[in-house]
Amino acid sequence: MSSRSPLQGVPAVSDPPHRLSRRRLLRHAMAGTGALLAAGPLSGCASPASASGASALSVWDLFQGGDGMLMDEMIDAVSRGDDGFDVDRTILDWGPSYYTKLAMSAAGGRASDVAAMHLSRLAGYAPGGLVDPFDLDLLAEFGVTEKDFTPAVWSRTRHEGTVYAIPLDVHPFIVFYDRKAAEKAGLLDSSGALAPLGSPEALLEAGRALAKATGTSGIIFGHVTDTAQNWRLFAGLYAQTGAEFTLPDGGPARIDVDAAVRVVTLMTQLFDGKTNPNNLDYNGALAAFTGGRGGMAMLGEWELPTLKESGIDLGAAPFPQVFEKPAVYTDSHSFVLPHQDDPDPERRREAHRYVAAVLKQSLTWASAGHIPAYQPVLSEPGYAKLEPQSSYADAAKVAVLDPPNWFVGAGSNFQNRMCQPLQSALLGNTSPEKAVRQMVREADALLRQPNPVA
Repeated sequence: MSSRSPLQGVPAVSDPPHRLSRRRLLRHAMAGTGALLAAGPLSGCASPASASGASALSVWDLFQGGDGMLMDEMIDAVSRGDDGFDVDRTILDWGPSYYTKLAMSAAGGRASDVAAMHLSRLAGYAPGGLVDPFDLDLLAEFGVTEKDFTPAVWSRTRHEGTVYAIPLDVHPFIVFYDRKAAEKAGLLDSSGALAPLGSPEALLEAGRALAKATGTSGIIFGHVTDTAQNWRLFAGLYAQTGAEFTLPDGGPARIDVDAAVRVVTLMTQLFDGKTNPNNLDYNGALAAFTGGRGGMAMLGEWELPTLKESGIDLGAAPFPQVFEKPAVYTDSHSFVLPHQDDPDPERRREAHRYVAAVLKQSLTWASAGHIPAYQPVLSEPGYAKLEPQSSYADAAKVAVLDPPNWFVGAGSNFQNRMCQPLQSALLGNTSPEKAVRQMVREADALLRQPNPVA
């Protein structure tokens, strides 16, 4: 993901005193290991709790900064009372190294009871037996069933018909806008929300109107040297065309070249370097928008806390539909059960109960901008009061994730390799047609690589 992912760009939170030992020791031990772990036991990792060992439920995640504080709050909430959980939480740094460590722990018999995983990464873990399936009857006993999630998200929890992940949230790529600038540009409906655009031409016109309203730029997008931003924008727009982006094992990639060229052409027209800048990096785009030098920004919802501090009269909406069908590029933080050779039934039961309990606390999680995946939370009166979060909640209904391949997903090399030709096109260094041909070649090259854990 980008240099400002849902989990980066916010200073890490100091450990609470009652969680000092294992969490802080592990964080510093892992920091010195580099991106990959050597084969063998995980140096510095606390052994997972077992029936004969520690009683605490072992949980791994990658939530730091503001997200980390919210997860602490949610864990504290489910740890109260006679039936509360005793949780040994381990926080690891976000990025490819997290997924390497997660795989190594599962393969080496040192897995935690529960771990966080981007849903887009599941295809790299379930086929190789690195995560274990959930018992849906057991989850239902604790009040969580398939009907509690949108079909768009739930459909990605399965491998060969079996559920291996339970989504905590949906974190989409959306649009934020300055309400005053949008009103002056004539882009708001009678309720004060962003009006539908409906076509590529309408999106281009919105950029021109916002540029006129602000006196500077219209739509802000940071992509230079970023490993994910271009892909997020392209993937969402491509899905709106209704075309398939399929990566069958062994290749070749099945990509609708005409649809892809149509999307990249729109991207180059939108970010023309005049009405809307085409050469901003991620942090430069954030600074431009929060500084009032643009009327709209295309960003992940995880930037909400930062944007709220800017003083802008802030609005937000699902990414506008401009092609034939609604679609919003997204990912999902989910819970998985890292593989254990001989899991204790009672501990597995507690792991299921823990996942269900945390999902029910996700109104707290929503305060950071994330859309709770557990739909009953969206019906709570407290969620309707969250602004602008509640205004883009429908993005979860039309969520589109990365293709389900082992080399794809958050923090993957796939996103980086797709972004490079897209960036070249936006900077004017290559044509949309050449950029798309390069994307196809990159996809084909990845498809020829064997899955190392299959």
